[in-house]
Amino acid sequence: MILRDLLNDIDIVHFNGDDGLEVSGISIDSNNVKEGFLFVALRGENTDGHRYIDSAVKNGAKALIVEKTPEINSQEVSVVQVNDSRAALAVASANFFRHPTKELILVGITGTNGKTTITYLLESIWNYEQKKSGIIGTIDYRYGENIKQSSMTTPESLDLMRMFREMRELGVETVAMEVSSHAIDKDRALRCQFDAAVFTNLTQDHLDYHDTMEDYFQVKKRLFSEYLVDSKKEKKYSIINIDDPFGARLVKEISGNIVSCSIKNANSAVYAKTSRITEEGIEANINTPFGDIQINSTLFGEHNLSNILAAVATAVSLGSSKESIEQGISNIKSVPGRLEGIENKGGFNVLVDYAHTPDALKNVLLASRPLTKGKLILVFGCGGDRDNAKRPLMGKIAMELSDVLIITSDNPRTEDPEIILDYIEQGVNQAGEQEKSYYRIADRTQAIRKAIKTAKKDDTILIAGKGHEDYQIVGTTKYPFDDRKIAREALKEI
Repeated sequence: MILRDLLNDIDIVHFNGDDGLEVSGISIDSNNVKEGFLFVALRGENTDGHRYIDSAVKNGAKALIVEKTPEINSQEVSVVQVNDSRAALAVASANFFRHPTKELILVGITGTNGKTTITYLLESIWNYEQKKSGIIGTIDYRYGENIKQSSMTTPESLDLMRMFREMRELGVETVAMEVSSHAIDKDRALRCQFDAAVFTNLTQDHLDYHDTMEDYFQVKKRLFSEYLVDSKKEKKYSIINIDDPFGARLVKEISGNIVSCSIKNANSAVYAKTSRITEEGIEANINTPFGDIQINSTLFGEHNLSNILAAVATAVSLGSSKESIEQGISNIKSVPGRLEGIENKGGFNVLVDYAHTPDALKNVLLASRPLTKGKLILVFGCGGDRDNAKRPLMGKIAMELSDVLIITSDNPRTEDPEIILDYIEQGVNQAGEQEKSYYRIADRTQAIRKAIKTAKKDDTILIAGKGHEDYQIVGTTKYPFDDRKIAREALKEI
């Protein structure tokens, strides 16, 4: 692509060079630069791309996007100075890959909890309609025969646009994408042409990054007030869960086609007229602007009813039929790492869930209780180098809502696991449930083994925090570790 076309719609502070040169590719990693590439220098948390400009030029870069003008010897390199390299990267990537999201039905889902489940629900509805679909999210990126383990919930804008173009070349029509707060703040989803944006909820998480809940909310709001507004799609929808206080607020602060959803609020566009949540799953009669939809799902818990309502609201807004929605939701038996059951012959339940926030932990504990005739045994921990204010909150919830509690490690990273457990224990002590069984076992493998050895017939073991993850981060190293695998191995020993 010609450089001037690549730079279209980028806010340029200063330009020096030839805007007619041919650009053969884009990279943010100097090691991946090839002859004729555009190199974009990004400032990261641990390094600064401007330090690698000489390396990029040596490897063949013919154009640079920078925030500060570099000192380079080559006169054959065009330099584009901007105020924000990340925003410029997103625009340049969309231009280079010919705005692929204009050719897709694209749904962006944001919120603290529920994003992954909603992508699976939408994918199942679209699959029933025989539409080729793509998913971008926490577990993986998948489309056609391609399945890539995700390195981050929402990829960098360059990778995102490349992926969207690959999807279109493979005939993908619809995409459900989780949009994290970090991605919005770093403009990874800038220039994505959304057909719908979904808000699930906002509960305490990522305050190590956002500082306050208000900051966190304002970032999430941008998906609706900026990205969706800027989308060139003819019809665009904001799907908002108004059972959440921040969702109720969001409805008042944005404009456009708003489709509210609620478990009980009959003033919502989509709401559950009747619902029944049991150990077998969820049955609900859902009111929509296009008639009632009957839901029968094997997913558990009120939080999953909320996720189903958001998926229904999105699907009906985008034109899916009643039959497609009912059958698509019915076809989902489980979501990886979301109250995922581990088969065993012990006469008790073993569930693995990704819950790693106070609200998510509360929801999965409440959802597990109807499945439990005996005791509810919880194994959980909190990640290191992350929001430590949520740790005592989770400890208190855990002690109050379980019968047997085992606190343990969960990706301690560079923090001392025992210090993380000290934070959790503050909340455990606040609960004042002295008569309950409680264990502190920093080794996660041993904690899971203890839970399985403790369980008796009709009990439920809930292993929370990591869900689908197949690694444990200790220090700066990722080690293979999968709660599901550890549980299966321990079950063989009983």
